[in-house]
Amino acid sequence: MVNPYIFTFAFVLDMLIGDPAFIYHPVCFMGKIISACEKFSRSIFPKNKSGEYAGGAFTVLSTVIAVFFFYLTVRILFYKINPALGILCDIFLSSQMLAAKCLKQSSMQVYTALSESLEEGRTAVSKIVGRDTAGLDEQQVIKAAVETVAENTNDGEIAPMFYLFLFGPMGAVVYKAINTMDSMLGYKNDRYVNFGFFAAKLDDIANFIPARLGAFFMILSSFILKLDGKNALNIFMRDRNRHNSPNSGQLEAAAAGALGIMLGGDCSYFGKLCHKSTLGDEKRKAEKEDIIKANRLLYLSSFLAFLWFLFISILFML
Repeated sequence: MVNPYIFTFAFVLDMLIGDPAFIYHPVCFMGKIISACEKFSRSIFPKNKSGEYAGGAFTVLSTVIAVFFFYLTVRILFYKINPALGILCDIFLSSQMLAAKCLKQSSMQVYTALSESLEEGRTAVSKIVGRDTAGLDEQQVIKAAVETVAENTNDGEIAPMFYLFLFGPMGAVVYKAINTMDSMLGYKNDRYVNFGFFAAKLDDIANFIPARLGAFFMILSSFILKLDGKNALNIFMRDRNRHNSPNSGQLEAAAAGALGIMLGGDCSYFGKLCHKSTLGDEKRKAEKEDIIKANRLLYLSSFLAFLWFLFISILFML
Protein backbone atom coordinates (compact mmCIF):
# COMPACT_ATOMS: atom_id res chain seq x y z
CA MET A 1 0.00 0.00 0.00
CA VAL A 2 1.23 3.49 -0.84
CA ASN A 3 2.94 5.75 1.68
CA PRO A 4 0.33 8.40 2.62
CA TYR A 5 2.88 11.20 2.20
CA ILE A 6 3.79 10.15 -1.34
CA PHE A 7 0.10 9.72 -2.14
CA THR A 8 -0.79 13.18 -0.82
CA PHE A 9 2.04 15.07 -2.49
CA ALA A 10 1.41 13.29 -5.81
CA PHE A 11 -2.29 14.22 -5.73
CA VAL A 12 -1.61 17.85 -4.79
CA LEU A 13 1.12 18.14 -7.44
CA ASP A 14 -1.27 16.91 -10.12
CA MET A 15 -4.00 19.32 -9.03
CA LEU A 16 -1.68 22.33 -8.90
CA ILE A 17 0.78 21.71 -11.73
CA GLY A 18 -0.57 18.91 -13.87
CA ASP A 19 1.68 17.92 -16.75
CA PRO A 20 4.47 20.50 -17.29
CA ALA A 21 4.87 21.12 -21.02
CA PHE A 22 8.66 21.32 -20.74
CA ILE A 23 8.97 17.75 -19.41
CA TYR A 24 8.73 14.67 -21.62
CA HIS A 25 5.67 12.86 -20.28
CA PRO A 26 6.17 9.24 -19.16
CA VAL A 27 3.00 8.20 -21.03
CA CYS A 28 4.63 9.36 -24.30
CA PHE A 29 7.51 7.02 -23.49
CA MET A 30 5.01 4.22 -22.84
CA GLY A 31 3.47 4.94 -26.23
CA LYS A 32 6.84 4.46 -27.91
CA ILE A 33 7.33 1.14 -26.11
CA ILE A 34 3.87 -0.02 -27.20
CA SER A 35 4.53 1.00 -30.82
CA ALA A 36 7.89 -0.79 -30.82
CA CYS A 37 6.35 -3.95 -29.32
CA GLU A 38 3.52 -3.86 -31.84
CA LYS A 39 5.92 -3.48 -34.76
CA PHE A 40 8.07 -6.36 -33.52
CA SER A 41 5.04 -8.58 -32.82
CA ARG A 42 3.57 -8.04 -36.28
CA SER A 43 6.93 -8.95 -37.83
CA ILE A 44 7.26 -12.32 -36.08
CA PHE A 45 3.68 -13.64 -35.89
CA PRO A 46 1.66 -14.92 -38.88
CA LYS A 47 -0.51 -12.37 -40.64
CA ASN A 48 -3.78 -14.19 -39.98
CA LYS A 49 -6.44 -14.11 -37.27
CA SER A 50 -4.69 -16.42 -34.82
CA GLY A 51 -1.38 -14.69 -35.47
CA GLU A 52 -2.91 -11.32 -34.69
CA TYR A 53 -4.36 -12.61 -31.43
CA ALA A 54 -0.97 -14.07 -30.47
CA GLY A 55 0.87 -10.92 -31.53
CA GLY A 56 -1.52 -8.77 -29.51
CA ALA A 57 -1.06 -10.94 -26.43
CA PHE A 58 2.72 -10.80 -26.85
CA THR A 59 2.57 -7.01 -27.19
CA VAL A 60 0.56 -6.70 -23.97
CA LEU A 61 2.89 -8.97 -22.02
CA SER A 62 6.12 -7.45 -23.35
CA THR A 63 4.89 -3.88 -22.78
CA VAL A 64 3.90 -4.53 -19.17
CA ILE A 65 7.22 -6.27 -18.46
CA ALA A 66 9.25 -3.52 -20.18
CA VAL A 67 7.47 -0.70 -18.32
CA PHE A 68 7.71 -2.55 -15.00
CA PHE A 69 11.45 -3.19 -15.22
CA PHE A 70 12.26 0.24 -16.63
CA TYR A 71 10.50 1.95 -13.72
CA LEU A 72 12.06 -0.48 -11.24
CA THR A 73 15.54 0.26 -12.60
CA VAL A 74 15.02 4.03 -12.45
CA ARG A 75 13.60 3.82 -8.94
CA ILE A 76 16.48 1.69 -7.62
CA LEU A 77 18.99 4.05 -9.24
CA PHE A 78 17.44 7.16 -7.67
CA TYR A 79 17.19 5.58 -4.22
CA LYS A 80 20.83 4.44 -4.41
CA ILE A 81 21.96 7.96 -5.25
CA ASN A 82 19.93 9.42 -2.38
CA PRO A 83 16.77 8.18 -0.59
CA ALA A 84 15.31 11.68 -0.71
CA LEU A 85 15.83 11.73 -4.48
CA GLY A 86 14.06 8.39 -4.70
CA ILE A 87 11.07 9.72 -2.78
CA LEU A 88 10.92 12.78 -5.07
CA CYS A 89 11.03 10.43 -8.07
CA ASP A 90 8.10 8.42 -6.66
CA ILE A 91 6.08 11.56 -5.97
CA PHE A 92 6.70 13.13 -9.37
CA LEU A 93 6.11 9.97 -11.39
CA SER A 94 2.95 9.19 -9.40
CA SER A 95 1.63 12.67 -10.09
CA GLN A 96 2.26 12.16 -13.80
CA MET A 97 0.05 9.08 -13.75
CA LEU A 98 -2.84 11.32 -12.62
CA ALA A 99 -4.49 13.67 -15.09
CA ALA A 100 -7.18 15.81 -13.49
CA LYS A 101 -5.66 19.19 -14.33
CA CYS A 102 -4.62 18.09 -17.82
CA LEU A 103 -8.14 16.80 -18.51
CA LYS A 104 -9.70 20.02 -17.25
CA GLN A 105 -7.38 22.18 -19.35
CA SER A 106 -8.03 20.14 -22.50
CA SER A 107 -11.80 20.19 -22.11
CA MET A 108 -11.84 23.90 -21.27
CA GLN A 109 -10.02 24.53 -24.53
CA VAL A 110 -13.13 23.14 -26.21
CA TYR A 111 -15.27 25.53 -24.16
CA THR A 112 -13.11 28.49 -25.17
CA ALA A 113 -12.90 27.43 -28.82
CA LEU A 114 -16.69 27.14 -29.09
CA SER A 115 -16.92 30.76 -28.00
CA GLU A 116 -15.00 31.63 -31.18
CA SER A 117 -16.62 29.33 -33.73
CA LEU A 118 -18.02 25.85 -34.25
CA GLU A 119 -15.08 24.95 -36.47
CA GLU A 120 -12.59 25.83 -33.74
CA GLY A 121 -14.68 23.81 -31.29
CA ARG A 122 -14.49 20.79 -33.59
CA THR A 123 -10.73 21.19 -33.87
CA ALA A 124 -10.31 21.46 -30.09
CA VAL A 125 -12.48 18.44 -29.31
CA SER A 126 -10.69 16.35 -31.96
CA LYS A 127 -7.62 16.50 -29.71
CA ILE A 128 -9.34 14.71 -26.82
CA VAL A 129 -11.68 12.22 -28.54
CA GLY A 130 -11.12 9.35 -30.95
CA ARG A 131 -14.28 9.87 -32.99
CA ASP A 132 -14.55 11.82 -36.24
CA THR A 133 -15.35 15.44 -35.44
CA ALA A 134 -15.56 17.22 -38.81
CA GLY A 135 -19.34 16.89 -39.05
CA LEU A 136 -20.29 17.49 -35.41
CA ASP A 137 -22.75 20.25 -34.55
CA GLU A 138 -22.35 22.38 -31.41
CA GLN A 139 -24.47 20.05 -29.28
CA GLN A 140 -22.39 17.07 -30.33
CA VAL A 141 -19.11 18.89 -29.65
CA ILE A 142 -20.28 19.78 -26.13
CA LYS A 143 -21.49 16.24 -25.45
CA ALA A 144 -18.22 14.76 -26.75
CA ALA A 145 -16.27 16.97 -24.33
CA VAL A 146 -18.57 16.09 -21.40
CA GLU A 147 -18.35 12.36 -22.19
CA THR A 148 -14.56 12.57 -22.31
CA VAL A 149 -14.38 14.33 -18.94
CA ALA A 150 -16.79 11.80 -17.40
CA GLU A 151 -15.04 8.72 -18.78
CA ASN A 152 -11.56 10.01 -17.98
CA THR A 153 -12.54 10.90 -14.44
CA ASN A 154 -11.95 7.20 -14.06
CA ASP A 155 -9.18 6.48 -16.58
CA GLY A 156 -7.21 9.62 -15.82
CA GLU A 157 -7.75 9.97 -12.08
CA ILE A 158 -9.78 7.44 -10.05
CA ALA A 159 -8.25 4.27 -11.52
CA PRO A 160 -4.57 5.31 -11.36
CA MET A 161 -5.25 6.64 -7.85
CA PHE A 162 -6.80 3.28 -6.93
CA TYR A 163 -3.72 1.35 -8.09
CA LEU A 164 -1.38 3.92 -6.57
CA PHE A 165 -3.22 3.39 -3.27
CA LEU A 166 -3.01 -0.40 -3.48
CA PHE A 167 0.45 -0.98 -4.92
CA GLY A 168 2.31 2.32 -4.71
CA PRO A 169 3.82 4.16 -7.67
CA MET A 170 4.52 0.89 -9.49
CA GLY A 171 0.79 0.09 -9.49
CA ALA A 172 -0.08 3.44 -11.04
CA VAL A 173 2.64 3.07 -13.68
CA VAL A 174 1.55 -0.42 -14.73
CA TYR A 175 -2.11 0.64 -14.81
CA LYS A 176 -1.27 3.60 -17.03
CA ALA A 177 0.62 1.30 -19.39
CA ILE A 178 -2.45 -0.95 -19.64
CA ASN A 179 -4.75 2.01 -20.21
CA THR A 180 -2.42 3.49 -22.85
CA MET A 181 -2.34 0.16 -24.68
CA ASP A 182 -6.12 0.17 -24.82
CA SER A 183 -6.18 3.71 -26.19
CA MET A 184 -3.66 2.76 -28.89
CA LEU A 185 -4.66 -0.83 -29.74
CA GLY A 186 -8.21 -1.26 -28.47
CA TYR A 187 -10.02 -0.17 -31.64
CA LYS A 188 -12.54 -2.46 -33.31
CA ASN A 189 -11.42 -1.65 -36.83
CA ASP A 190 -9.81 -4.04 -39.32
CA ARG A 191 -6.30 -3.36 -38.05
CA TYR A 192 -6.95 -3.89 -34.35
CA VAL A 193 -10.12 -5.94 -33.90
CA ASN A 194 -8.01 -9.09 -33.32
CA PHE A 195 -4.61 -7.62 -32.47
CA GLY A 196 -6.01 -5.32 -29.80
CA PHE A 197 -8.35 -7.88 -28.22
CA PHE A 198 -6.19 -8.66 -25.18
CA ALA A 199 -5.24 -5.02 -24.61
CA ALA A 200 -8.92 -4.05 -24.53
CA LYS A 201 -9.91 -6.94 -22.27
CA LEU A 202 -7.09 -6.31 -19.81
CA ASP A 203 -8.13 -2.65 -19.63
CA ASP A 204 -11.74 -3.73 -18.97
CA ILE A 205 -10.58 -5.90 -16.09
CA ALA A 206 -8.27 -3.23 -14.64
CA ASN A 207 -11.04 -0.61 -14.69
CA PHE A 208 -13.92 -2.75 -13.42
CA ILE A 209 -13.69 -1.80 -9.73
CA PRO A 210 -12.35 1.78 -10.12
CA ALA A 211 -15.12 2.73 -12.59
CA ARG A 212 -17.82 1.74 -10.14
CA LEU A 213 -16.07 3.49 -7.27
CA GLY A 214 -15.73 6.55 -9.50
CA ALA A 215 -19.44 6.52 -10.29
CA PHE A 216 -20.22 6.41 -6.57
CA PHE A 217 -18.01 9.43 -5.92
CA MET A 218 -19.50 11.26 -8.90
CA ILE A 219 -23.04 10.70 -7.68
CA LEU A 220 -22.04 11.90 -4.22
CA SER A 221 -20.37 14.93 -5.82
CA SER A 222 -23.52 15.78 -7.76
CA PHE A 223 -25.44 16.07 -4.48
CA ILE A 224 -22.73 18.25 -2.91
CA LEU A 225 -22.54 20.50 -5.98
CA LYS A 226 -26.33 20.87 -5.97
CA LEU A 227 -26.71 19.26 -9.35
CA ASP A 228 -29.39 16.60 -9.84
CA GLY A 229 -27.98 13.95 -7.51
CA LYS A 230 -31.17 11.93 -7.40
CA ASN A 231 -31.33 11.78 -11.17
CA ALA A 232 -27.62 10.91 -11.31
CA LEU A 233 -28.33 7.85 -9.16
CA ASN A 234 -31.44 6.90 -11.15
CA ILE A 235 -29.74 7.18 -14.54
CA PHE A 236 -26.68 5.34 -13.22
CA MET A 237 -28.84 2.43 -12.09
CA ARG A 238 -30.81 2.42 -15.34
CA ASP A 239 -28.23 3.12 -18.06
CA ARG A 240 -24.78 2.24 -16.71
CA ASN A 241 -24.64 -1.07 -18.60
CA ARG A 242 -26.01 0.26 -21.89
CA HIS A 243 -22.60 1.51 -23.06
CA ASN A 244 -20.50 -0.62 -25.43
CA SER A 245 -17.78 -0.58 -22.76
CA PRO A 246 -18.47 -2.32 -19.44
CA ASN A 247 -16.82 0.57 -17.59
CA SER A 248 -17.20 3.83 -19.53
CA GLY A 249 -20.96 3.84 -19.08
CA GLN A 250 -20.67 3.87 -15.29
CA LEU A 251 -19.44 7.46 -15.00
CA GLU A 252 -21.02 8.71 -18.23
CA ALA A 253 -24.46 7.61 -16.99
CA ALA A 254 -23.90 9.32 -13.64
CA ALA A 255 -22.76 12.52 -15.38
CA ALA A 256 -25.71 12.46 -17.80
CA GLY A 257 -28.11 12.15 -14.88
CA ALA A 258 -26.41 14.85 -12.83
CA LEU A 259 -26.50 17.32 -15.72
CA GLY A 260 -29.93 16.34 -17.03
CA ILE A 261 -28.73 15.81 -20.60
CA MET A 262 -28.50 12.85 -22.96
CA LEU A 263 -25.05 11.47 -23.76
CA GLY A 264 -23.90 8.70 -26.05
CA GLY A 265 -25.60 7.81 -29.30
CA ASP A 266 -24.21 6.98 -32.73
CA CYS A 267 -20.88 8.45 -33.84
CA SER A 268 -18.27 7.87 -36.51
CA TYR A 269 -14.76 6.44 -36.15
CA PHE A 270 -12.37 6.55 -39.11
CA GLY A 271 -15.31 7.16 -41.41
CA LYS A 272 -17.29 4.17 -40.13
CA LEU A 273 -20.57 4.68 -38.25
CA CYS A 274 -20.62 3.13 -34.78
CA HIS A 275 -23.97 2.50 -33.14
CA LYS A 276 -24.06 3.38 -29.44
CA SER A 277 -26.91 3.46 -26.95
CA THR A 278 -27.88 6.77 -25.40
CA LEU A 279 -27.39 7.46 -21.70
CA GLY A 280 -29.72 9.71 -19.73
CA ASP A 281 -32.81 11.68 -20.68
CA GLU A 282 -32.77 14.86 -22.70
CA LYS A 283 -34.41 17.09 -20.14
CA ARG A 284 -32.76 20.03 -21.88
CA LYS A 285 -30.22 20.79 -24.61
CA ALA A 286 -26.55 20.58 -23.72
CA GLU A 287 -24.89 23.95 -23.14
CA LYS A 288 -21.26 25.06 -23.05
CA GLU A 289 -21.53 25.48 -19.28
CA ASP A 290 -22.02 21.71 -19.01
CA ILE A 291 -18.31 21.35 -19.74
CA ILE A 292 -17.58 23.48 -16.67
CA LYS A 293 -20.03 21.45 -14.57
CA ALA A 294 -18.44 18.20 -15.77
CA ASN A 295 -15.05 19.48 -14.63
CA ARG A 296 -16.46 20.35 -11.23
CA LEU A 297 -17.69 16.76 -10.99
CA LEU A 298 -14.22 15.58 -12.04
CA TYR A 299 -12.44 17.61 -9.37
CA LEU A 300 -14.79 16.89 -6.51
CA SER A 301 -15.03 13.17 -7.35
CA SER A 302 -11.23 13.00 -7.45
CA PHE A 303 -10.93 14.83 -4.13
CA LEU A 304 -13.46 12.55 -2.41
CA ALA A 305 -11.69 9.48 -3.75
CA PHE A 306 -8.36 10.87 -2.56
CA LEU A 307 -9.74 11.45 0.95
CA TRP A 308 -11.17 7.94 1.07
CA PHE A 309 -7.96 6.23 -0.06
CA LEU A 310 -5.85 8.44 2.21
CA PHE A 311 -8.03 7.62 5.21
CA ILE A 312 -7.64 3.88 4.62
CA SER A 313 -3.90 4.11 4.06
CA ILE A 314 -3.46 6.05 7.32
CA LEU A 315 -5.54 3.44 9.19
CA PHE A 316 -3.19 0.73 7.96
CA MET A 317 -0.22 2.70 9.25
CA LEU A 318 -1.62 2.96 12.79
